Amino acid sequence: MPLVSILSELKKAQEKGYAIGCFDIVEPLGTQGLISAMEKKRSSGIIGIWSGMLDRPNARALVNHTLAMAEEATVPISLILDHGHSFENCVKAVKFGFTDVMYDGSKLTLEENIANTQMVVRMAHAVGVNVEAELGQVGSGHNYQDFGAKREGFTNPDVVEIFVEKTGVDMLAIAIGTAHGHYQGDPEIDLELLAEIRKRTDIPLVLHGGSGLSDDQFRSAVSGGISKINIFTNLATESTKRMLEDAKSEKASYFSFIGKIREAFEYECERLIDVFGSDGKA
Repeated sequence: MPLVSILSELKKAQEKGYAIGCFDIVEPLGTQGLISAMEKKRSSGIIGIWSGMLDRPNARALVNHTLAMAEEATVPISLILDHGHSFENCVKAVKFGFTDVMYDGSKLTLEENIANTQMVVRMAHAVGVNVEAELGQVGSGHNYQDFGAKREGFTNPDVVEIFVEKTGVDMLAIAIGTAHGHYQGDPEIDLELLAEIRKRTDIPLVLHGGSGLSDDQFRSAVSGGISKINIFTNLATESTKRMLEDAKSEKASYFSFIGKIREAFEYECERLIDVFGSDGKA
């Protein structure tokens, strides 16, 4: 079916109390696994491509391949630019055919973040593309004890309303204790902060750095108002584990290796769809 912006599906998820997973890819095998899982579970889904991939050779080929596979799916799937690093980067994604873009100005001052997000929103909305932005800063798991565990970069609820109003953004990624990559120590989510942020805006809220959270933490975040959850490290870790196990077999081959990538993405996507509660909702 034709790709569409995920916004309408996120609003439905917000109303019904479940979340939709955004699963990042770096090559086509993972994409195959994700789409297979989404179709099996009858779940809407989001495929994300990290913004840095658009700066690499053959970026358009990767995007076109992903779009072609997603268009053949029997459930609603969108393609979002993950952590767009500049206005120009977001423009490139729109030209490539992404249905949604995320602009990440979280490392800038609030004023700069608002100004840049405004430009991206005006550009994207002009051609029917919806926009996610980040308020607060989701850090890296490797220094979690020096960053997230000390509440550094957490979203300030007092500026949520003005940020959303001034930018016109459609989805808001917030920082409430998660981090990108593998965690140093155990992650802790501030559910009270999530509840306060939820009171300040009615647009869909997004949780980045989902890999490494427990199933109960995911469910609590969804119950607290998260509608979109981003995942990559879980997928990469599961793929690596399966390939290393396969390498021990006398029958290991190139074909068995690439098959493990597809299997891992499919398995983890299916599992998380169940946890997020989006199964059967497409």
